[in-house]
Amino acid sequence: MIPATWRRYQLSQLVNKALSLSKPVPFDFLIKGEILRNALEDWCAENGVVEAKTLEIEYIESVMPPEKVSDFPHEDWVSSVSCKIPGQFLTASYDGYIRSFDYSKETTSSTQAHCAPITSICVVSASDDTYTIASASHDLTAQLTQITPSTNGSSSPSKPKPLTTLHLHTAPVSSISTNSAGTHLLTASWDGLIGLWDTQIPENDEVPEPEVGERDRKKRRKVEENKKVPRKAPVDVLKSHVGKVSGVVFAQGQEKEAYSCGMDSTVRIWDTENGVSVHTITSSNKPFLHLAPVDSSSGTVIATSTDRSMTLYDTRLPSFDSPANAPITFMHPATPSCVAPSQSRNKQQVVSGAYDGIVRLWDLRSTKGAVASFKPWAGDGQKILSVEWEGEIVAVGGEGGLEVWKVNQNIGS
Repeated sequence: MIPATWRRYQLSQLVNKALSLSKPVPFDFLIKGEILRNALEDWCAENGVVEAKTLEIEYIESVMPPEKVSDFPHEDWVSSVSCKIPGQFLTASYDGYIRSFDYSKETTSSTQAHCAPITSICVVSASDDTYTIASASHDLTAQLTQITPSTNGSSSPSKPKPLTTLHLHTAPVSSISTNSAGTHLLTASWDGLIGLWDTQIPENDEVPEPEVGERDRKKRRKVEENKKVPRKAPVDVLKSHVGKVSGVVFAQGQEKEAYSCGMDSTVRIWDTENGVSVHTITSSNKPFLHLAPVDSSSGTVIATSTDRSMTLYDTRLPSFDSPANAPITFMHPATPSCVAPSQSRNKQQVVSGAYDGIVRLWDLRSTKGAVASFKPWAGDGQKILSVEWEGEIVAVGGEGGLEVWKVNQNIGS
């Protein structure tokens, strides 16, 4: 029997003793998907539970308050961030530039890759200190660019090199992602199409140069700077969405499977080898903005929507008709624009960024509210457009530029 007056502190001491931990570890406790904030008797009173009833209590390692590490101001909105280059932060901005920074806030690489806002970037491959970056843009194209960020041993950044431009879409390209091997890319667009691409650089144009007017020619001249790169065509086009496609990503460790989401209120699972949609999850009036795979072993994906929700789906289930199969929803006070799972061993934690300027850390076992939150940038109304969680670092991009925060790397139970 546990006294009803016990709070988190006493319960945490009990778990530490039961686990015979040499160093005390603080724990939080979940009861029916809700973190215990007060005494057990208070929770029972609020939920109409008699104190003599047996409760199932789950313990999870506590999340320490996030700490700001650094900020990187930009002149325009940062739409996408990446922490995949060791010792560097990579950003894409509405001014069309891709930039990299080291931990001392020095700019280590900068190039204007597009003549319109960039929407998404990813690191495709690495060779020594040189990286291939894929970017997507409102200029209807995607691009592969090679960068070599400067290090302490070099005086200035090497000049970035555009490798090829990707041509398929007739509307802004909203998302781009790479498989783990760096051999293929996926692009999503507002034209309702998903492009599948290999990452080989063609020697010649695979897509003919269109006729352009004088106005468009002048607009592109600044970006091209008289350098001609080959125009690449997709290896396949995935068609199934009936509205704008807002996000697409390869399944973790599954080179032939991918997930997409769109403004048609669907999440779709794709067989990329055969170019077909094998499963569609349809939600009523839930236009999706972004999605991310959570755990490859369980086939779960999480998607954010304009209805201010973030929903966890098990893609292995044929339907969600029964309560046991119902998706798990996490509500936000404002539209969540982006979500990123933890890249540590803990597959139960994600961070979301929202248009209210708040980053929230969620434990997927706690459906009633975030376990921690923080606000980048001073002032109100600074929208968050991108988040990435790598180890203990959470990078946040949006109206205020780039900020980097530290979140302790939990193990969970």
